[in-house]
Amino acid sequence: MKLWKEICILLCTCLAASPLHAQENADLKGTSCVPVRTVDEDGLAFQAGESMNFILHYRWGMINTDVGTATVSLDSLTFNGHEAFCCSVKGQTTRMFDRIFRVREDFRSWFTRDGLKPLKFTRDTYEGGYEARNTYLYEWDAAEPHIAADIYTSKRGQTSMELPLTPCTYDLPALFFFARNMDIDNVEPGRRYPMTFAIDDDVYNVYFILYGRETIKVKGLGTVRTIKFAAKLLEGEVFKGEEDMMIWISDDENRLPVYFEAPLLVGVAAGRMSACDGLKHPFESLITDKRKKR
Repeated sequence: MKLWKEICILLCTCLAASPLHAQENADLKGTSCVPVRTVDEDGLAFQAGESMNFILHYRWGMINTDVGTATVSLDSLTFNGHEAFCCSVKGQTTRMFDRIFRVREDFRSWFTRDGLKPLKFTRDTYEGGYEARNTYLYEWDAAEPHIAADIYTSKRGQTSMELPLTPCTYDLPALFFFARNMDIDNVEPGRRYPMTFAIDDDVYNVYFILYGRETIKVKGLGTVRTIKFAAKLLEGEVFKGEEDMMIWISDDENRLPVYFEAPLLVGVAAGRMSACDGLKHPFESLITDKRKKR
């Protein structure tokens, strides 16, 4: 896997810090895949117009620098007759690193506003000359529900395939927003909870562990009350696999990922939220706000 693809998976996995799979929790909320309070639009943790900015960081030996930025935004629209949300996750290298290895990532996901049922996903990637594009259509009404996936890479060309689809299969942006409504009271600290997501030509499984509450300082943002998770990473060409990514989400109604870091085969990747706007709920977990001091 390419480094920037793994960084984007890192970001999106952090955003999707959902700690329960449906087969272990089907009795909590009907067919829900995580212990959520509700997936009805009025009770969601977010709303159309929300946006978040992130700074991506890398350290290894004497190297300790910001290498990229990412934005996550949410809009509402009508998609094939469905009242839907559209999430956009965009990542890019900084101007300095553009000269070394220019990267542009664009993930987009469409899902229903009531129920948060995924409808479509696209990924458009440019990484130093390498290109990759994904298009998923969720065929829920087929005799055997599946994801109709069109995959293009500049190395392999165009391929079409069907990926398995269950009520608990998501793309990463859709899973993030579904998981934002989780019910922390139904998550047992220290227990491993699996989740499943699809990207490119495969479906992946990772697990999450809830550690508890912790107050941390986030550079450029301030002091934040958080809920701390660990996530098992995908072992491959970049991530070590035997170590966990750490995730800190805001301890309020928004459940915002404010900081995360993960060990790579060489060095450590990290990300921090630098700004947010259009939140549905007050950012009550932000104790001291450095942004107001600028």
